[in-house]
Amino acid sequence: MNVSHASVHPVEDLPTTDGGLGIGGGNNNNNEVPRVRMKDIQGMPGTAGGLALRICQFVSAVMGLCIMATTSDFPSVTAFCYLVAATGLQSVWSISQAIIDIYALLVRRSLQNYHVVCLFAIGDGITSTLTFAAACASAGITVLIDNDLNSCAHNHCLQFETATAMAFISWFTTLPSFLLNFWSLASR
Repeated sequence: MNVSHASVHPVEDLPTTDGGLGIGGGNNNNNEVPRVRMKDIQGMPGTAGGLALRICQFVSAVMGLCIMATTSDFPSVTAFCYLVAATGLQSVWSISQAIIDIYALLVRRSLQNYHVVCLFAIGDGITSTLTFAAACASAGITVLIDNDLNSCAHNHCLQFETATAMAFISWFTTLPSFLLNFWSLASR
């Protein structure tokens, strides 16, 4: 059985195996089966949906990073420093993946290579775990400052809450990328 293999190959139409005689034309001794190409699911690398997810990840991570970095007292809390580091890593990862997606869309290439998808799944898993942990830690500190200590008048609670929300949004948009890449690896 002749089926397609997971590799980077052009998306354009594959040549027919009937020798230019048309479908069913001329001789019927054509025993070759045309290659089957796995359909790209939107949200996977190299698709428009994947590019949209990467841009959302990047925008929300950069917004959270900028909001947190504009406050003067975030370095005094370790969880907020961790949030800045995690969203910084998330933004670099997301923009690099967005650039790869743009390239794949422009040259009409599929990114369904096993090693590439494995790299994307591992990278998405690491960055989403770090971002989620940082967002949870920052949310805990924000609740402590706001509800338990009642000292929001002395701190930048609104900025802390907004940066934490942006980190959660960044994590939430990273999760589909990770799950689709992981599912693609598991289905091979």
